[in-house]
Amino acid sequence: MYTPTPSWSPPLPQAFGFEHLVVESPGLHTHLAVVGEGEPVVLLHGFPQHWWQWHAIAPAIAASGYRVYCPDLRGAGWTVAEDPRVERETRLSDLLAIFDSLHIEHAHIVSHDMGAITAMQLSYDHPERVLTAVELSVPPGFMTFSPRVAAGFRHLPRFIWHRPGASLRGVFSEAYLAHPMPEATAEAHLAPMRRPEIDGAVRPLTRRMILPEAMRLARGVYRRRRLTVPTLFAFGRLDRPWTEENMGRICGNPDRYADHAEFSYVDDASHFMADDAPAAVAELAVDWFERAA
Repeated sequence: MYTPTPSWSPPLPQAFGFEHLVVESPGLHTHLAVVGEGEPVVLLHGFPQHWWQWHAIAPAIAASGYRVYCPDLRGAGWTVAEDPRVERETRLSDLLAIFDSLHIEHAHIVSHDMGAITAMQLSYDHPERVLTAVELSVPPGFMTFSPRVAAGFRHLPRFIWHRPGASLRGVFSEAYLAHPMPEATAEAHLAPMRRPEIDGAVRPLTRRMILPEAMRLARGVYRRRRLTVPTLFAFGRLDRPWTEENMGRICGNPDRYADHAEFSYVDDASHFMADDAPAAVAELAVDWFERAA
């Protein structure tokens, strides 16, 4: 592990109070932004975002007495992978290597969107490494598929067939946000897409990680397993179709599948909860760490 010189390309978005590190593991140079001191918390970003997704949330969690790690997962941000190939559990292996490099025995995990896939895999396959988990905007692995939630996957075709150089600005549309996203904020999220290897990772991540995991969900793989990690599933109330009514239908009787699972809904927020309601996300995460650990 080493602290690199500040010659990042493109430049890192501005965020106060973070230390920037690179963790070395076989074939991977993972960039992390770190803030605070105390019990470890790891924040796993969604797509097409990176560590900066948490720039307002991580310091708020750190202020409650935690050391917060925000890695750029493989295929995102300023992390550099020597091999562009990715499989269903590649990011999981990367995350475990980060834990070992940083001597993190176990941590609280907060994840969003695509990052929740890796968080779910970690919780089911390595529960001893997870103190508590908070998954944002993504239904649990023990969900039952229903036509009522088909719209929640309507965005996938554009990523499956993503063309190099095609803009992803439309992802941050009113369909996924409670409030319009300023252009400067969207640019900060999308800045790493100017790196050809990050732009080129869109298809592999979708085809080789998301789709195989989605097929496992559809087959009920996780409904036949027990979730032992205390997990909070949080959604924006404006995030269609993951409404409280629909979640009650597809995730009824969670005690049958999990030791301790709860659901929470954040007012005035949609899919991109970290942008719509960062203070509320930080508050519910810290509350869950303290109640469920």
